This record gives sequence, C-alpha cells and structure tokens, in this order.
Amino acid sequence: MIRERAYPVEPWHVRETRLDLDVLAQSESVFALSNGHIGLRGNLDEGDPHGLPGTYLNSFFELRPLPYAEAGYGFPESGQTIVNVSNGKLIRLLVDDEPFDVRYGELVNHERVLDLRAGTLQRCVEWHSPAGRAVRVRSTRLVSFTQRSVAAIEYRVEPLSGPMRLIVQSELVANEQLPSQSRDPRVAAVLESPLRAEERLVHSDGGLLIHRTKASGLRLAAQMSHEVYGPERKLIGTEAYEDWARTTVTCVLRPGEELRVVKYVAYGWSSRRSRPALRDQVGAAIAGARFSGWEGLCAEQRHYLDNFWDDSDVRVEGDPEVQQAVRFGLFHVLQAGARAELRPISAKGLTGPGYDGHAFWDTEQFVLPVLTYTLPSAVASALRWRHSTLHLAQERAKTLGLNGAAFPWRTIRGQETSAYWPAGTAGFHIAADIADAVRRYVLASGDTQFEREVGLELLVETARLWRSLGHHDRHGRFHIDGVTGPDEYTAVKNDNVYTNLMAQRNLLAAADAATRYGEEAWRLGVDDEETASWRDAAADMYVPWDEELKVHPQVEGFTRYQEWDFVGTPPDQYPLLLNYPYFDLYRKQVVKQADLVLAMHWRGDAFTDEEKASNFAYYERRTVRDSSLSACTQAVLAAEVGQLELAHDYLGEAALMDLHDLNQNTRDGVHVASLAGAWIALVAGFGGLRDHDDVLCFKPRLPSRIDRLEFSLRWRTVHLRVDVRQHEVTYALRDSDHPDAVMELTHHGELVRVTCDDPVTLPVPPMRPTGPQPAQPDGRAPVRRATESEP
Repeated sequence: MIRERAYPVEPWHVRETRLDLDVLAQSESVFALSNGHIGLRGNLDEGDPHGLPGTYLNSFFELRPLPYAEAGYGFPESGQTIVNVSNGKLIRLLVDDEPFDVRYGELVNHERVLDLRAGTLQRCVEWHSPAGRAVRVRSTRLVSFTQRSVAAIEYRVEPLSGPMRLIVQSELVANEQLPSQSRDPRVAAVLESPLRAEERLVHSDGGLLIHRTKASGLRLAAQMSHEVYGPERKLIGTEAYEDWARTTVTCVLRPGEELRVVKYVAYGWSSRRSRPALRDQVGAAIAGARFSGWEGLCAEQRHYLDNFWDDSDVRVEGDPEVQQAVRFGLFHVLQAGARAELRPISAKGLTGPGYDGHAFWDTEQFVLPVLTYTLPSAVASALRWRHSTLHLAQERAKTLGLNGAAFPWRTIRGQETSAYWPAGTAGFHIAADIADAVRRYVLASGDTQFEREVGLELLVETARLWRSLGHHDRHGRFHIDGVTGPDEYTAVKNDNVYTNLMAQRNLLAAADAATRYGEEAWRLGVDDEETASWRDAAADMYVPWDEELKVHPQVEGFTRYQEWDFVGTPPDQYPLLLNYPYFDLYRKQVVKQADLVLAMHWRGDAFTDEEKASNFAYYERRTVRDSSLSACTQAVLAAEVGQLELAHDYLGEAALMDLHDLNQNTRDGVHVASLAGAWIALVAGFGGLRDHDDVLCFKPRLPSRIDRLEFSLRWRTVHLRVDVRQHEVTYALRDSDHPDAVMELTHHGELVRVTCDDPVTLPVPPMRPTGPQPAQPDGRAPVRRATESEP
C-alpha cells in the first residue's frame, strides 16, 4: 500500500519526493500519461527497475482462450487482453562505463511531479555512480491531447563532477518481458511475446517497427525520431532488429555543458490497413510533432488543459487533500476519454493491464456522467463506440434467445468476454446504463443529430431487450427475473430494484424518442403497438417492498435472507469473494457495493424522502464496499438524507482510492470510475445535482469540514458555475457566444432563472439528519476525514 500522505498535498501537482521501490508499480499507475488513444505507464526513463512495464493503445488486444472446467451453451469462446505494445519510453544512460541505475551508486535525490495543468510528468535526479561520477538528469514526458498519435520526451543530462563520457541509448522495444498475468499456462503462452515482426526501418534520427498480433491479427506501427542538442562533437547512430530499434548518442560533456535529447514517438494500429498505410501514418505523425517542436507541443498541451480546467475545475476549501485528489481524478478521467474517439473507456483507462483492459458498465454510470458535464464530445464518442458494436450485441441477444441487444459485461472490441455468468453476463442492467447515458447526454448537450443517428437505435434495441427479457405475471405486474444487479454478491435473482427502475426509464425514453423521430423509428421496425408495449411494461414494472421493515429489498426476498456474520469475519478476510464461496455470499444479506442505494441516486424520482432515509440506513449495515465503485454512491445518498459528515468520509475514500492505494491493487492501473466518483460525490452529493427531468436540480449542503465548494457544468451552449458556501449558494452563467443566454434550474425545489448578467444568490436551508448516523458492518466504516488542525 502507498503510505499515507506519500505525496505532499498540493492543489495542482502530485509530487513524489523520494523513490520507494516497494511501491514502484503503484506509482507507475499514478504517474501514467494518456490521451485516450495512447497510454504510457509512469515507468522510469531507463526502464529498470520497474514494477510493471506498460505502453498501451486503446483497443489493441490479443485473443486468448477462456478456460472452462465444463463447457456450456452460449459461453464466450475467447477472451480479449490488452497488449503491451512497443515501448518508446526507454532512454538509457551510461556515465563513462556505468549504466545509470538507481539501485546502484548513490541516489542523492529523486523527484517526480505530475503537473495537472501542464499535462506532463517531470523527473529530476541527482546520481553518483559507483565510481563517484555525479550527474543530474532531468526529463519531461507528455502524451499529446492535440496530436492524438504522439508522445514526446525531453531528456537532459548535466555533469556535476568534471568531464565525462555520456552515452544515451533511446530505444523502441517490442515484446518486453512482463510479469506473469495468468496462472493458466494456455493463457500465459498466448500473452508471452504476442507481437510478430513484419517490418523495420532505420532513419538517420530514429527508427520504425511494424508488428502484428498472432491471433487477433491487429497491425501496429511505432516510430521514433530525435533532436539532439549538445557539444559540437557527438556521434549519433541508429540500428534496428525485429523487436527493437536503438538510437545512440555519444559525447563528452564538461561542467556547465548539457546534453539535451528530444524524442518523438508516434503510434498507429489497424485491423485492416496495410503496412505502407500504417508506416505513412506514423511518419506523418512524427512530421507533425517535429513541426510543432518540443516547446510547441508543451504549449498546445497547456492550452488544451487551460480550456478543460476552465470548463470543469472543482474547488474545495477546507479539505486540501480532497482538493488535490479530485483534480487528480478529473485529470485521469480526461486522460481516459479525451481522444478515445470511437473506442471504449476501460475500467483502468490506459494506465495498466487490470481487468485485461476491459470496459464495463463503469463507463456509462460513473465516467460518462462526469464527462457529460465537462467534456461532452468524449461522451458522444464513447456512445458511438457502443453503437458501432450494436450488431455484436444483437447477435449475443439471439444466442440467449432474446430480442434487441445484449451488450457485453466486459469487452474490448464488443464481444462478450466474461467467463462467469452470475457476476458477468447476467448483469443485464448494462443495457439500461447505456440507455441512460444516451438520455443524459442528449439532455445536457441538446445534440438532436446524435439522438437521431445514434441514440434512437441504442434506445430502441435496449428497450426490445427488456420487453423480451421481462414478462407480465397473472396480476399484470412486469417482472425481470434471473439477473444480477450492481451488487455481485446477490446474483441471478428476480426483480432487482436497480435493474427494474433503470429498465423502466429505458423503456419510456425509447418510446418518447420513437415518437419524436417517427420516420427513423419506422425504418428500425418500430410501430405504435411496440411503443405501447414498452409503455405498458414501464407502467407495470414491479418494485419489491417490505411492508414490515418499510424498506425496498434490493431483490425480491432479500430482506428474509440470513444475515452475514460481520462480527465473526476477520479484517483480513476482505474482500469476501477471495475468502468465501460465492454460494454463501449469494444467500446472505451482504452487499459488495451500493445497489439499492445506487438506484436511489440515479432513479431518486422513484423514492420518497422517507424511503431513501430508511433504505440508506438498512443497507449501510450490510454493505462491505469490496468494490471501489461503492463509496462515491454512498457519499451521494448520505448527503441527501442529511448524513453530511458520513458523506464527507465516503468522499475521501473515493477520492484517495489510488493516491493511497486503498484497495491495494493500484499497481494494475488506476480506478477510473472511483476517481470519477470523487467528482460525483462532490457535485451530486454536496452540490445536490440531479438530472431526472429537463431541468437541472440542485440541493446543495456542505459538511462542517468543507467551507466552500465551487464547480462548473456545461449545459447546452452555456457554462454554469455553482459556488456553494455553508449558508448560501450562487449560480452564475457564462457564455461568450450567447451573452443573452438564460438557464432555468431548481434550487431546493424552487425554480430559478439565471442569466449571464445576473448571478443568483440564494440561502441554503438547514437540514437535520432524519435519524442517528447509521452503522456500517463491523470494521468496515470509512476513515473519518480529519480537518487541517487534526492529525
């Protein structure tokens, strides 16, 4: 685990002041750079030592076998695993005849800084070789937001102890040796050296490698180019072989002199394009990068991020640790989706190999809500990717004997790759999550063209799934049976409340969209009878209720299940799925992650205030948070029912998931959904944002330890700034293109009209909790947030 406060608390930087090799893999994830297309883990420039090498391209994967003890009809036949592609980060240094390696000699100081405004990873090292030769090395790395295929590194070496011979070896390496990613020898054999060499070229200032995956047949091109500045006399040469290319710079430096190398790296891949086409593509990307130059790339990066932060920054006064963490989270959310462009946003982004690089429902229900109000173009792109895989979802539905589209539980390319039905394919709610992301994006952006061309078909095909998956009983109630909701400890059950309510909204949204776009709906085969059946199913949707306990069972019968023995569960037995059989979890009242509570967030319009309070208290005592997806949702509902201090505690857990490695698995990549959840906990929790209807609703209230919360939202053509203080809130509008713009919103139920000229300041009504703070399972309470004066 990364030690508490391993990174000094700064508002715009994540700074590592010393190198701790015991948590090197975790820091590689924290310091990863990406633009949604290229991902570079934060490995040291020289490559060694490393925790887990990693360079990734979005959706570049290899097929692998899915092992089954016993085959069954409809089981996915193969998995998909993200591939570590050609590593262009490597820059090795030899001082006289000693390789620069932080494990040898004396490491005088070592600092790395992730600059959230500049979009760069900076490193400064002072090192004395075993022979006593002292050098200072400074490097800056970026993955460009403006030039999608380009990464660049500036590498500077300065002698500190007299003249010395320096040799810099800049490399491009494919098929790096990696730690084993699977205990199954069949899988390990596929993932070992997955790239087959096709072409190599040597240029005067760099080289190019083209490879192809052995099973999935994807072709990859990677090219590097260098600019070298230093003493007049220097030797530069390049050589290339099947799996590596190396440019070597040799010179002698004296004190006061400096060797500066700027390295440009470009990547391209395709399942269809020829070798010449890919070769030309990366060559053009290199040309564009060199035209901009290092300073130009840095300036473009800063300008892009200035615009992003202007639209989306969140300011938190009173909790500087959360302030740093929420910006860190927003930065990684941006990196995951900014330039994905018709590719998925995976659970780890492009920061590590966790979950094999797969995308889940996390994208639609945690990441896209944030991007909807901060970078809506990324949301349109992610949903267009879902639409591009629609034919695969339709085929999957047919295999399962259903109509419409059954989207995969986990995937890279669009095929179902989950080998475990109860906690995988049975999670049909992903269809409604996609539909809800469509509804939210169209509502917030006003993008009717997208709705007509993409959104309508997604809504129609998911509605068809629910109509065929569910059924009316003899009393006329509509049930959806045999599914798994967000809580994977309660699997393959009937009438999951979250699933039913989200499906209900899906059915109504599809019917409404089909009415708005009658001609396009007719082309999809939709008629009045079908839309009427959707509305009937929605109206008759069954939602379980326990009259005795006055709570909603998260699935039919849940409240009669045997209670889990939390007192008798040792702390080292969490997460439970790794220490107890699933059959035991499935039949007990134990919740992995917010499920019914999640339903109260996204379908809060279906619950009364009293139901929310009683439901929240009931499920708090049974939720163990064995998933990083839970804390942010519990923060949102804790705030809504008046448990503001508890909400603050949960906010801290979501925000610090990776900076403190709370789940002890950050080594495999950051938790993009949990990082998005920090924004959700602040904006939907303490800002009270809800988007159930055509008008945004706010019910802001702050906990005692946060003095002020400011956040921005993009809504149609305007930017709304919300400034929340303990006793009042100000809503301000900005739109340089439409100075006469007007926005209507609700503040604690009151309709408010905001214009660009007239910010509106309103009081925040006091609220008392509806009861005492609810208890959590023994030993599973969130860590209390300390104030600045507390330890």
